[in-house]
Amino acid sequence: MRYVYILRSLADAQRHYVGSTVDLRKRFAEHNAGQSNHTAKYRPWEIATYIAFSENEKADRFEQYLKSGSGRSFAKRHF
Repeated sequence: MRYVYILRSLADAQRHYVGSTVDLRKRFAEHNAGQSNHTAKYRPWEIATYIAFSENEKADRFEQYLKSGSGRSFAKRHF
C-alpha cells in the first residue's frame, strides 16, 4: 500500500506539502521532527488528507498530478 498525502502547516495555513510514502505514520512524524529539509521551516504540520493506493505507479502519477498547476487547484477546491 502506498499513501499520497497533503500536509497543512499549522504555523502558516497557506503552506501545503504533497508527498507519498509506504509508512504514513513514520513519515508524518519525520516531517514534524524537522527531518525533511522541505518541511522543517513550516512545522508543525497536520495531515489535511491522504489516499491509499494498491499500485505504486498510480500513487506516483497522482502525486505528480497534485504537484502540477491543475492538481494544486484541484487540491485547494477539495481538500
